[in-house]
Amino acid sequence: MTVKANRSIDNEVVIIGGGLAGGAAATMMAQAGCRVLLFERESAPSHKICGEFLSAEAKQYLVRIGLDVDALGGHVISRLRLVRGASMVEAPLPFHGLGLSRRVLDNALLEHAIDCGADVRRSRDVRVLKTASGVEIDVEKFGRWAPNTLLLANGKHDLRGLRREPVKPVEDLVGFKTYFRLDATQTQALRESVEVIVFPCGYAGLQLVESGRANLCLLVDRAQLQRSGGTWDGLLRDLLRDCAHLRQRLTGATPLLDRPLAIYRVPYGFVHASKESDLPHVYRLGDQAAVIASFSGDGMAIALHSAALAVQSHRSRRGAHYYHQRLSADVAAQLARASALYRLGRSAPGQAMLIPVARAWPRGLQLAAALTRVSPRAVTRVQRALVQV
Repeated sequence: MTVKANRSIDNEVVIIGGGLAGGAAATMMAQAGCRVLLFERESAPSHKICGEFLSAEAKQYLVRIGLDVDALGGHVISRLRLVRGASMVEAPLPFHGLGLSRRVLDNALLEHAIDCGADVRRSRDVRVLKTASGVEIDVEKFGRWAPNTLLLANGKHDLRGLRREPVKPVEDLVGFKTYFRLDATQTQALRESVEVIVFPCGYAGLQLVESGRANLCLLVDRAQLQRSGGTWDGLLRDLLRDCAHLRQRLTGATPLLDRPLAIYRVPYGFVHASKESDLPHVYRLGDQAAVIASFSGDGMAIALHSAALAVQSHRSRRGAHYYHQRLSADVAAQLARASALYRLGRSAPGQAMLIPVARAWPRGLQLAAALTRVSPRAVTRVQRALVQV
């Protein structure tokens, strides 16, 4: 699909962050003829902490803006497995997804944004400074100014001056992500499946991505990390000792990163609540707007939906206040359901219920997957509105 950019409009939009939300927003703004400047902190394609499951809705958004997702080599995923101890239950997903690394996907999207006319500057640190009239940005080796429109797409990490304000206390959790090359038998056993493995101190997700690598993401209590000596090696050792399924999958596996990516105190369940004091030209995208619990929801689709909705709101001159209200209406229920599943999966009584209930009612897994996705109605509404502005 070839998308031609319209150059008839000259409008300055600054985007901070070159992940999914930022790259998609830059692409759509450029295609609409806006003058777009995107700043990305990393100097080269990099890994991100993410389960890397691309749903049908997420793929639909990417195809809609002209990105050839199938050419990126993602691994098709059609089944969900839930594992606890020696018990496992499997159900088909209500859609086919893709396992695709963020390093590959984000870079392809930024290159596509450049092809569409966006100005992408890598290796740039950005500071946001509050002023009497709003905000200014100070960009390393670039300058300081007040942009007409500012899109915050800087992911799970906050910017000083415009931090998120979670309503509830942030839980004391640590997240990790790494890759393994599994042996041939375990690679075959994992094909076309995403496995969610629960254990007393947290849970993990395991799936294949492009080139047959296995993405392992896990979330644990910080107390468990401390009991394991405060190191990744100690934590993985203890998990493999106690979790037979994960031990089986990783027997003979080769680690592919020197050390895993790690993140601490992510505000799961956060949804930005629009306030009268919000600046009308500052939009929060992706994890800056809504943070859905890992493996319980579709964070990649939410990021892309937020990008499309922000572009539509900007182009129709409805502004950031409308955008934040509309995004909350589109995803708040999904986040609440994902948070409920997340709490159920972390509690001992909830974990004890999961396998028996899923085994007695396999469609429940499909329903849970469907109820934590961005609704097809919301996706269709935004895409139609984009065509009209």
